[in-house]
Amino acid sequence: MSTTGPVKVTVCPRGPLLVRGAQVVVDDDGHEHPVRRPVVAVCACGKSQRLPWCDGTHKVIPR
Repeated sequence: MSTTGPVKVTVCPRGPLLVRGAQVVVDDDGHEHPVRRPVVAVCACGKSQRLPWCDGTHKVIPR
C-alpha cells in the first residue's frame, strides 16, 4: 500500500496555480488528469489550450 503526503497549492499572481504532491487533478467536468510530475501548473485564467494545464497564455492576455 502506498501513501501520499499533503497536497500544497501556491497561487502565482497573474499566473497558474502550482500544485505539489497531487496524484490526480480533477477538472470542472469531473475528468481526472493523472499527475506525472512532483509539481504541475494548473491554468487559472481559463484560456489555456491544454486545460487543465497552464500553457503560458496568461502572459499574453491584456490586463
